[in-house]
Amino acid sequence: MPEQISVESLTPMMQQYMETKKQYADCILFYRLGDFYEMFFEDAQIVSRELELTLTGKACGLEERAPMCGVPYHAVENYLTRLVNKGYKVAICEQVEDPKLAKGLVKREVVRIVTPGTNLNIQEESKNHFLMCIAYTVTKIGISVADVTTGDYFLTEVEDLKKLNDELMKYEPLEIICNEAFLVCGFRLEELKEKYHISVNALAPHVFDDDSCRKILLRHFRVNTLKGIGIEDFPVGMTAAGALLQYLYDTQKTDLAHFIHINPYLTSKYMLLDSSTRRNLELTETLREKHKTGSLLWVLDKTKTAMGGRLLRSMLEQPLVDKEEMEQRLDAVEELSGDSVSRDEIREYLNPIYDLERLLSKVTYKTANPRDCISFRNSLEMLPAIKTVLKSFSGQELSGIENHLDDLQDIYQLIQNAIEEDPPVSIREGGMIKDGFDETIDMLRSAKRDGKQWLAELEEQDRERTGIKNLRIKYNKVFGYYFEVTNSYKNQVPEDYIRKQTLANAERYTTVRLKELEDTILNAEDKLTALEYDLFCKIRDSIGMEVERIQATAKALAKLDVYASLSLISERNHYVRPKLNEKGIIDIRDGRHPVVEQMIAGDMFIANDTFLDNSKHCISIITGPNMAGKSTYMRQTALIVLMAQTGCFVPAKSANIGIVDRIFTRVGASDDLASGQSTFMVEMNEVANILRNATSDSLLILDEIGRGTSTFDGLSIAWAVIEHISNRKLLGAKTLFATHYHELTELEGKMHNVNNYCIAVKERGDDIVFLRKIIKGGADKSYGIQVAKLAGVPDMVIDRAKEIVEQLTDNDIIEKIQNITVDVKDVKAKKQPPVDEMELSQMSLFDTVKDEDVLQELMDVEVNTLAPIDALNVLYRLQNKLKNRWKG
Repeated sequence: MPEQISVESLTPMMQQYMETKKQYADCILFYRLGDFYEMFFEDAQIVSRELELTLTGKACGLEERAPMCGVPYHAVENYLTRLVNKGYKVAICEQVEDPKLAKGLVKREVVRIVTPGTNLNIQEESKNHFLMCIAYTVTKIGISVADVTTGDYFLTEVEDLKKLNDELMKYEPLEIICNEAFLVCGFRLEELKEKYHISVNALAPHVFDDDSCRKILLRHFRVNTLKGIGIEDFPVGMTAAGALLQYLYDTQKTDLAHFIHINPYLTSKYMLLDSSTRRNLELTETLREKHKTGSLLWVLDKTKTAMGGRLLRSMLEQPLVDKEEMEQRLDAVEELSGDSVSRDEIREYLNPIYDLERLLSKVTYKTANPRDCISFRNSLEMLPAIKTVLKSFSGQELSGIENHLDDLQDIYQLIQNAIEEDPPVSIREGGMIKDGFDETIDMLRSAKRDGKQWLAELEEQDRERTGIKNLRIKYNKVFGYYFEVTNSYKNQVPEDYIRKQTLANAERYTTVRLKELEDTILNAEDKLTALEYDLFCKIRDSIGMEVERIQATAKALAKLDVYASLSLISERNHYVRPKLNEKGIIDIRDGRHPVVEQMIAGDMFIANDTFLDNSKHCISIITGPNMAGKSTYMRQTALIVLMAQTGCFVPAKSANIGIVDRIFTRVGASDDLASGQSTFMVEMNEVANILRNATSDSLLILDEIGRGTSTFDGLSIAWAVIEHISNRKLLGAKTLFATHYHELTELEGKMHNVNNYCIAVKERGDDIVFLRKIIKGGADKSYGIQVAKLAGVPDMVIDRAKEIVEQLTDNDIIEKIQNITVDVKDVKAKKQPPVDEMELSQMSLFDTVKDEDVLQELMDVEVNTLAPIDALNVLYRLQNKLKNRWKG
């Protein structure tokens, strides 16, 4: 709307619209007019463009018509979702009084603000939709997350931006709200918006006021101290949680009754998985296509309910580090596996159960319709049978589930008695309350259906009572229903007849009884619809009063669903229960990759052993050609450890798992050109992160360290990294280290805790066959030319490569490596330099080649490992050295 036009020039309705829009200037305003939500002026132009709707106009009191577009109210959720997915906020302005009772303009109010993190229209049922709040301070970062569709509500604190990023990747929020300090702290906000499509908005400073945040939390949870809700030890986390709650109050405009608990946690309670590890291990989606199929979740998720699916995803993203909790989960899985008949019976009962958590949120938001109630009832019908089956189990975890599982039969009976089996979707159409539930509704429904019969019976009764043979009950729009008596019978009219109208040859009368019937019959439909609506709202509110019982039952069902799923998968895929130890020993016999074995035909997967500890078997250097299975082997080890700490059986003949605090992976790399980082810089960033954050209790999966730079520099970096990890005073983490630098196999004799392994390969002339078996010892060559042949590189190139490699093969590099002294100095007092001081690319174990060593350098080049551009650079450099020498 042009600024120079005064609001007074607008029509009254448009003035009301503009007043509302002024209060919600940062939102697109969906303004209810009849059966449509309409948008005007700039909002209409935005929505018509973004949703490809027709832009029309409306007379508004100005010379020009106001731009306008609209969407039907019954389909509004889909349009809302499309808008908020594009980052817009939408204010829903509803009529809050009956138009029939309104004097003048119908009163309207904004009843909800929809944002990316508060959208109730769920697209993926088995995934949480989180809103995250970040309270950034110099010393601590408070984090709170909530899912308005389920009532889940968490808070924690972290020390730095790296750990904040780990939490971000874990929750994958759709929207972040934060204080202004976070915007200038150096975090890569553009990446969140552009790469991860996360909406980020700073709130006003007063929202993060400590005192205000404390008060709103105490008021919401109805406690006197923060200790009452267990968050007194999280002062900055409390601020984030309070700000998030205030934001939800401001946008949702409800009492948020389904937020009945807040769950504080320490990040150290769970195995920490950074974004690279989550991505490389493909826990919930594949690396390339971002699909669930092909991920670990795809293999393990045989849950029957959306609640169970969400919990399983959360468990995989947050493996445990407490041995007792892991054992309890494993006990539950084992107990269900021991009675597969009961387990399968439970799964059959779980199958019809709807998403109780999200149904409950619709109840508390007062958006649940009669069909939602029937879904609720059908779900509750299964609970007594589930409780009965659970009573046959005696383990702590399953017994606890049975104790927390309220059968909710009072709610079941209420819905069963009140709501029709096949009710309409709308709660304003009537026809949703069962006969016999309410006397008044039964009477009105009968009046609507049997009114004519009632009038006929009254007519016959009064004809007999008065003796007036031609007495008739008639109707017109002015006088309603009346008795008509001709003048010849006027002397027989009883005293209780009340005259309504005199005609030339007749009189028209009414009675108290006729007035009652008239009122009942004529207003039955309107009264019935209104009464059914009011009664349904009371029933819905009654269900909402039991939110705590329903949520507890939903959580218990989710746990049971997960354990039943893991038990079924363990039985079907021949998994075994892992033993857990705190001695740092990982001993896996005949381990298998849980995903790969499901994606290849039959029993083709080759199982392998893994043994790691904190002493002589700390580091395994794994050599062998590309495509031979090194990465699969290393990933399977990491996944088996992760599955064990999730509480799942594992794909192996036997497994004894030493509990790890973190799993780090450095597998492959790609350019990050948007931030100006090459493949090698990305690789080195990941290596730096691992070396600085891993502990002696971590598990490291390192694949091809140093491959992104020149051979000498890359080999030097790989060597130095292994040295650093092997030293207990520096790190001493259990490590699987795959490399094409088969020269690193020389380290087995130089470091007491390094061992060589390789992929068995069978050679047939110039061809090779990958046996996929990990065996002791190191590979003495990389089989690069053979792999190139398998890939289909032309024979002419293959033959020429063989000629070149014969000329370049030389043992001089091995001799140099054998003469290198391993650095095992006492570095107890040595302090790690900050990350930005690392100059890994400049590390080298070799002196610069001199002019007279040009030929020797040429012989030392590993042609089969050079990228084309690197080969050109080497040739150019050597040619220049020769030219300079000849000039001299």
